[in-house]
Amino acid sequence: MKTLDELRRFTVARNFFPPTTLKRAIQKMGFVQADPIRAPARAQDLILRHRVKDYRAGDLERRYASLGVDEDVFVNYGFVTRKLQMLMHPRADLDAWAAPGVANAKRERLLLAFVRERNEVHPREVDEHFAHGRLTNFWGGSSNATTRLLEVLHYRGLLRVSRREKGIRIYSASEVGLPPDSGSSSSVPLDARERDARIDALVDAVVQIYAPLTSASLWYYVRRLRYAAPQWSEELPAALQRAKRKLSHATVDGIGWFWPNRKAKDESQEATQDPVRLLAPFDPVVHDRARFEILWGWAYRFEAYTPVSKRKLGYYALPLLWRDKVIGWANLSIRNEELNADLGFVKSAPRERAFKRELEAELDRFRTFLRRSVD
Repeated sequence: MKTLDELRRFTVARNFFPPTTLKRAIQKMGFVQADPIRAPARAQDLILRHRVKDYRAGDLERRYASLGVDEDVFVNYGFVTRKLQMLMHPRADLDAWAAPGVANAKRERLLLAFVRERNEVHPREVDEHFAHGRLTNFWGGSSNATTRLLEVLHYRGLLRVSRREKGIRIYSASEVGLPPDSGSSSSVPLDARERDARIDALVDAVVQIYAPLTSASLWYYVRRLRYAAPQWSEELPAALQRAKRKLSHATVDGIGWFWPNRKAKDESQEATQDPVRLLAPFDPVVHDRARFEILWGWAYRFEAYTPVSKRKLGYYALPLLWRDKVIGWANLSIRNEELNADLGFVKSAPRERAFKRELEAELDRFRTFLRRSVD
């Protein structure tokens, strides 16, 4: 790897493997970031549509129970494989995460017993039964204390999201947060070798998803593993150094780059094909905003929470990838049951017929993607 052109091709090629089944795609990725905004589809669906054959918006939620995945926190909130989840749990050192006044041993025992008795619970059902009241949440608003306690126990691995009902999490009991040889939720320390092996596996997972990464971005993602495994936050700097020693690396234009330690073969050549792709704001290709600017020479920003008067790209701008370059963005909307695309370009739209043909093909794929699949 010697030039930015090579890095661009490599970044695109290694992220878009041949479309496969939904289960295989998630197992290959390990983690898919989730976001509740639908404009006109949720981020997790937008990410998977490029990697799953015949994927339709909502397939992940509809088939969730059969996929061997769980909603959980990795470097962000999303869907993780059971294999990855087991590396993160049982979690400890969670006092800073739990909201004051919510979690205590008695409340936890009562709520867990209530969930186990009913197999599945809706937050409204829990609130009606316990009436724990309300509290101030992280964003300064008011939340049901029972809902917050459900979230705390979910993060600790004592509850899991078994499914969604109109977007609302339905919870059931889980034992992933319990130590293997204990009936309590107190952590059982691992020996140093096993602990480091698990941390290194988490680092490998995050690098596999987001590489190639600059040295600064590698540390950014490794540091975010404190959300996945808060009990090992102090061990992350050492894990970073171990990763740097074993990962493939190169220096391009004075910047150090790292990626999984395996031959890149001719992946960089695969990205010279013609497809236009409209990417999710959290797609692994564009997730690292610092890398985005280095590779494509302009700043992409997610502006859904930016005041309208300050937006430059739009509410939910999807980066537009053409061959191995992100050349613009699109804001998509449904009006009168028709897909409308408001396009923007960093410079100007390519004049090649191939671009116009492939852009229309991508919009056609998007229309199909928005139609509900038939199971």
